[in-house]
Amino acid sequence: MSAEEERLALYTRLVLAANAQFNLTGAKTEAEFAPHIADSLTVLLYIRAPYIDIGSGAGLPGIPVAITSGAETVLLEATQKKARFLTETIEALGLNIRVVSARAEDAGRDPLWREQFQSATIRAVASAPAALELAAPFLATGGLAVLQRGPAEPGEAEALSLAAGESACKVESEVQLDGERRLVLIRKTGPTPGRFPRRSGVAQKRPLGG
Repeated sequence: MSAEEERLALYTRLVLAANAQFNLTGAKTEAEFAPHIADSLTVLLYIRAPYIDIGSGAGLPGIPVAITSGAETVLLEATQKKARFLTETIEALGLNIRVVSARAEDAGRDPLWREQFQSATIRAVASAPAALELAAPFLATGGLAVLQRGPAEPGEAEALSLAAGESACKVESEVQLDGERRLVLIRKTGPTPGRFPRRSGVAQKRPLGG
């Protein structure tokens, strides 16, 4: 087993152990968690450092990406209990990753993080336009937002194109994965307008392009 495989295996065990204390994943066994690792690694081709994983939760896809790529990585997680788990996990794995416990709407306005990254991933957001609004402020011009999505919603493509235009981005391509899973790749074309991100919860309630 390679060093990367050993780290991924240890990471899996740490997630499952913590899952007994609070809900990180629906997976209960290593076999059930393996598809989550595989899904995380589908973004690997599109990651450039420095990289931020927004709403990292259990560390997916950020920790598997950091293990396999060695990219300079920031994990952004608003829930303090999950952020503490991430901190303890990366220490156990010996990874040089920074964990930031903050909401994306707040961190995206902080000069320390705003427009500082070459790539960003974001998973657990209901709509693609909302995900883009949260991700775009973190990207430097030329950076890439990688949206991990399931089946396309009716009208999504048009709404996302409009949202991209409002947030100084352009929808670049869509990568079809197994089943109905997709990666939507969106390129940052200029500075994010100052009004974004909007205050907490607004992106989800009133998505751009709607």
